[in-house]
Amino acid sequence: MSRVYEVEHLHQPGGWLSPGYVEIGDDGIILSVSGDRPQGRAVERLAGFGVPGLSNLHSHAFQRALAGRTEFVTTARAEDNLWTWRKEMYRMVDRLTPEDYEAIGALVYLEMLQFGMTAVCEFHYVHHLAGGRAYANAAEMSDRLIAAAAQTGLGLTMLPVLYAHGGIGKPLEETQKRFAHSVDDYLKLIEALRSRRAAHPNLRVGVALHSLRAVTPDEVRATLAGMKAIDAQARLHIHVSETTHEVAEVEAGLGARPVQWLLDNVGLSPDWCLVHATHLDASETAGLAASGAVAGICPLTEATMGDGFFPLVEYCAAGGAWGIGTDSHYSTSTAEELRILECGKRLELRRRNVIARPDGTHPGHEAHTGRILLDAALAGGEQASAQGGGALVAGRRADLVMLDPDSNPLLGHGPRTVLDGWILGATQNPVRDVMVAGNWVIRDRHHPREAAIRDAYRQAMARLTA
Repeated sequence: MSRVYEVEHLHQPGGWLSPGYVEIGDDGIILSVSGDRPQGRAVERLAGFGVPGLSNLHSHAFQRALAGRTEFVTTARAEDNLWTWRKEMYRMVDRLTPEDYEAIGALVYLEMLQFGMTAVCEFHYVHHLAGGRAYANAAEMSDRLIAAAAQTGLGLTMLPVLYAHGGIGKPLEETQKRFAHSVDDYLKLIEALRSRRAAHPNLRVGVALHSLRAVTPDEVRATLAGMKAIDAQARLHIHVSETTHEVAEVEAGLGARPVQWLLDNVGLSPDWCLVHATHLDASETAGLAASGAVAGICPLTEATMGDGFFPLVEYCAAGGAWGIGTDSHYSTSTAEELRILECGKRLELRRRNVIARPDGTHPGHEAHTGRILLDAALAGGEQASAQGGGALVAGRRADLVMLDPDSNPLLGHGPRTVLDGWILGATQNPVRDVMVAGNWVIRDRHHPREAAIRDAYRQAMARLTA
């Protein structure tokens, strides 16, 4: 039988219902939303602010184990950047076991839930044993991440990665052999993972091309054709234009900047998510926005790597879709990722409220930065993940996050400013309860498996850092 909740303040695409009544079916889908109390029905009241769960559009789960472990320089490594960090990451990859992978994945997925994320796009490229030999179960490492998501209740869009070369015209490095597939073997992995969906209803499967450095144009075309034959609606993700080094390498090797090459050669569409897309020229910015593809911005990772600033203001002015990912998981906080995205641009442009523009639809013609940031990230995250959530409206998956009005950041806030208080002013996490597909996975900030997940992570880290 369906359940009805009375939410004190319920986020809606055009504003808030105070209160809002949401009816959820046994299948976890929202049946109805209304400002009127349904007659003759038992109603559970939820105090606070109910917002949609966010889809995190980019994750490398295992990299959570590196957070805080590479923040130093030496005389031999006096200048640190993405490429020197990558060497430290590869050292850890060499030791990573399937058990470690599941333990790390479960912890970072738990953290996502605790900060109001209800789904993740897992850009997964550690597939094989060290040296490149396949596990007896070719999907072993993928299955460990599926198990981690099942432990926590997080929705998972699995994006196994095709990674075939160490750079344009370069062979794989030894560690990278754990990542590599032929196109045929890669498509077989896709098929195997799709067969897991019967047991995991919140599992989606798409394609990830590591980058234009790691796959050739022929491999791109063959993979896209193969995936179209399997599932024409599958989501397609790729790392692109993260660093100026990458842009220069692709331009030299393929004759065009990375995003321009994709625009000219694969026909970008709303099925695509271009992760990072940090270094775009004006033509690429306009072209990406017009294509309907999602820009997958990972603000804290891009900041910690020293990558640069995404052209947020110009891209939004062109009507571009975007969302956020937590990538290497220096943070799994919705608010922190959105805050650094906005405030980084404020520092660069030396003005406030850079993304907000009055549009005449809000009281007093106000446009609130917190609302604009969250709504854009919700829409882009859902587009990139195809999880079925992203909004608290009939027909969508019931992914509901309750923000505690008695938490310090939200004290005294009402619907008009609560999202500004959370995203731009919070020093504590106000997320109290989290529902995924109609099931409560966090209640009163507690997950039933949290102690076991933390213990397994602690043991994995003891082994990896021994």
